[in-house]
Amino acid sequence: MPAKNPFRWLGAWADWFEARGVYVPGEDTRPVNPWRDFGWLLVAWLAGLAIFVLFFALAV
Repeated sequence: MPAKNPFRWLGAWADWFEARGVYVPGEDTRPVNPWRDFGWLLVAWLAGLAIFVLFFALAV
């Protein structure tokens, strides 16, 4: 049985954001698309928020 990586779904989620489009340096004439330009940051923020909520939910 292969070893399971608990962070694999985070990577897959960030890849989903990036699959919607990748930032191309020098492409400054288009509007900012947060799903495309900040996919990893959004995933990290949402994962941090989930951990924060779980921490206090389990502390009670």
